[in-house]
Amino acid sequence: MKHQPRRPSGKPRVSSSVLDRINPNVAGIDCGAAQHFVAVPPDRDPQPVQAFKTFTTDLHRLADWLAACRVTSVAMEATGVYWIPVYEILEARGFDVHLVNARHVKNVPGRKSDVSDGEWLRELHSVGLLRGSFRPADRIVALRAYLRHRQTLVETAGTHIQRMQKALVQMNLQLPLVVSDITGATGLRILRDIVAGHRDPQQLAHHRDYRCKASEADIVAALTGNYRPEHLFVLQQNLELFDACQVQLRACDVAIEAHVQRLTATVEPPAAALPAPRVTRKPRDNEPRFEIRAPLHHLTGVDLSQIDGITPYTALRLQTS
Repeated sequence: MKHQPRRPSGKPRVSSSVLDRINPNVAGIDCGAAQHFVAVPPDRDPQPVQAFKTFTTDLHRLADWLAACRVTSVAMEATGVYWIPVYEILEARGFDVHLVNARHVKNVPGRKSDVSDGEWLRELHSVGLLRGSFRPADRIVALRAYLRHRQTLVETAGTHIQRMQKALVQMNLQLPLVVSDITGATGLRILRDIVAGHRDPQQLAHHRDYRCKASEADIVAALTGNYRPEHLFVLQQNLELFDACQVQLRACDVAIEAHVQRLTATVEPPAAALPAPRVTRKPRDNEPRFEIRAPLHHLTGVDLSQIDGITPYTALRLQTS
């Protein structure tokens, strides 16, 4: 059997360890509601782990301390929404900020029990074992905030619709059986008349829109019920809250349209012209009423609404995903 020749004696071979410090100039932040615990390399400060309150002045003091410690990159866990202010301040100050999924951190073995969360984040980040989550550019983050708030308003309005339906059924007013949408043209006229104090089914049925499939006789039968003051009170309150949501939705759409226009003002228009819409249709009840296709084509150079199943509003939301 042939033996492998021995390596010549002399200077030993240098092998790189998988735990070599890829970047020693890193810090870890354990985010909390009242204070953040920040860990820098032990050789940068006599007290390498410090706590900072979450007030804005303290966050700027945190950034100053990191800069004094020659830190260039920071890792933090995505804990609720507490990370957002410190993330934005550090990013504006020029730090490379990595937002880390807490699940990824827990899956890395080898943590000592006496090491704090901030120290462990710093250690993992320094050897390249953390992967930052995707966060879009600041202008897209703002658009995403508007769109998410808009979706919350839509869901809130839907909750008030369900409560109005429940109040109607408790009074055996079967309006949901004869109109497809109680917040449509016919439904809202009837609801507002009921809240105004009218109880005569014949009078209420006169609000029937010509497009309503149910006959006036069907509506009269559906609105012959047991009007009780407690359920009428619930109906009135939820109708007012539904109307308030509609006012907020319109204001939100104005803000979204203005922000999209600001985005397009900073981008050169694409060379290709906007194609004709695939399908001409009215916006759905919960969709914005302003023009979306043209500014979105200006921003991206493509028209995603040409794809089956993607409306202009859906395409706008995809830009912030």
